[in-house]
Amino acid sequence: MEFNISVLVVFVVYLGLLVLWGVYQGRKVRTGNDFAIAGRRLPGWAAALSERATGESSWALLGLPGAAYATGLTELWTAAGCVAGIITAWIFLAWRLRDEAEKYNVTTFSGYIGARHGDSGKSLRMLVSFTIVFFFFFYVGAQFLGGGKTLHTLFGIRPSVGMLITAAIIIPYTIYGGFRSVVYTDVIQASLMIITLVMAPVAGLIYILHEPGIYAGGISEALMKSGESYSKLTGVAKGFGAGLLITGGFSWFFGYLGGLPQLTTRFMAIKDARQAKKARNIGIAWTIIAYAGALTIGWIGLAIFGPAGLKDPEYVMPSVILRLFPPAVAAILITGAIAAMISTADSLLIVSATELSETLGKKKNEVTGKGEETGMLRRHRLITAALALIALMLSYVSPSKVIFTIVSYVWAGVGCTFSVIILFTLFWKKFHGRAAIVTIIAGILFTVFWISGGFEQHYRVTKEKAAMMLERNIISSEDYSDLLVMEDQKFTGLQRFEAKLMEKLGPSSDPEEIKKISSAFAVKGIPARLMTFIVCFAAAIISTLIIPTPGKHG
Repeated sequence: MEFNISVLVVFVVYLGLLVLWGVYQGRKVRTGNDFAIAGRRLPGWAAALSERATGESSWALLGLPGAAYATGLTELWTAAGCVAGIITAWIFLAWRLRDEAEKYNVTTFSGYIGARHGDSGKSLRMLVSFTIVFFFFFYVGAQFLGGGKTLHTLFGIRPSVGMLITAAIIIPYTIYGGFRSVVYTDVIQASLMIITLVMAPVAGLIYILHEPGIYAGGISEALMKSGESYSKLTGVAKGFGAGLLITGGFSWFFGYLGGLPQLTTRFMAIKDARQAKKARNIGIAWTIIAYAGALTIGWIGLAIFGPAGLKDPEYVMPSVILRLFPPAVAAILITGAIAAMISTADSLLIVSATELSETLGKKKNEVTGKGEETGMLRRHRLITAALALIALMLSYVSPSKVIFTIVSYVWAGVGCTFSVIILFTLFWKKFHGRAAIVTIIAGILFTVFWISGGFEQHYRVTKEKAAMMLERNIISSEDYSDLLVMEDQKFTGLQRFEAKLMEKLGPSSDPEEIKKISSAFAVKGIPARLMTFIVCFAAAIISTLIIPTPGKHG
């Protein structure tokens, strides 16, 4: 409790300073372009750090270390896919997107796609814009829910109050300073993140080499002691299963190829070609160091606590930091991690708000015939405020399973679909607007079909896995008998499966135990990320060749 209080004090001070910094940066916003894309005058270092903080946040600090702790070396495939995608984007796409944004004088992702495909620009821009707004609207709501849960877990604050706190942190400076404020608060977050991801592994490696009485005296020893599933690159999987594991991990590559608007707008905002090179170097270096550090933290946690030593693997990073550092230092590092997770919502909010504002502004200009958009800055701020408040209300009144189900479609349905659009737009001159519209519709519909149909992942109780859980004292003999009643039933959705588990094991069952049991019975299929990319790739080629081009495009 004493430590929680010290973390809470540091947390409040840090976030207070962060909000003030965001508001200060907002003073420099004078126009709608400043608000939407920082006037396309971002220095390379700011663009790179902001893009990395936006792209990673809770993933680099909680998700990846937790997965490395829970699965051992098999998580290397996911890390390899992510790093390869990020490096590819910085080397081959970032400078091109910067140049294209300047050439077409655009400030949003949909604005660029629409301008680039002038033949169907209006329809395409509206489709892209409303797709982003719809999915990211729920994504912001999910971030509010996640912030409330994080504050509840760490400080015992009621989730409903935690959601309000999360909103109160990010909404003021996002409304006031828009993209500029978001970017420069991201810079602080990314800096503290990389400090954490360097300090913790170095201190941790020294600690496990010299500390007696822990699970293992080194990472290699910890992996070997934890079993074959930890110490081999494909775990216990062989043949087709091993191929699925490798493919599933590496498939994260495809989402980074320009298809995530919250990252692509950072590329578009870079000041000039010289700054783009600086951004590329910083972005790549940050990524390699951060991913190596995140994996190492997970494996250090394995050496300290053992494979069954933590109730929730995703909290291995805070647990390791608490073990390694004095309370004051640990409080600062953990505070930075919490703040980075909570403030992820600002990037999603500003992208969706400016997309909607720009689309409505364009429509108004087309009706009035005015060349200049009047009150653009005011409209941006009003729409940002409205979307933030509606998303916050939605997170209170809408079932969380609905929100998270929609969000689960984002990486494949938006990221991988739009990656194909960006790649073909940049590298194939024959690709046109009508083909882009067909590709987007095909990608979204296919993603919904693939995930909801259980082809990416489903849940099935088997006697072998239930026996293993009984042997490890995860479930009781009574629970074992209850689970076997469900043997070989296929569940395509996690919520439905966990509801059935709750029904069979009793309503008084611990939700965390239900979560642990459900994850044990997950059956991996072919990831939607890979399949959606392939389907969109094929759709783009076929539709380009068979659908006539209505006119020339830029």
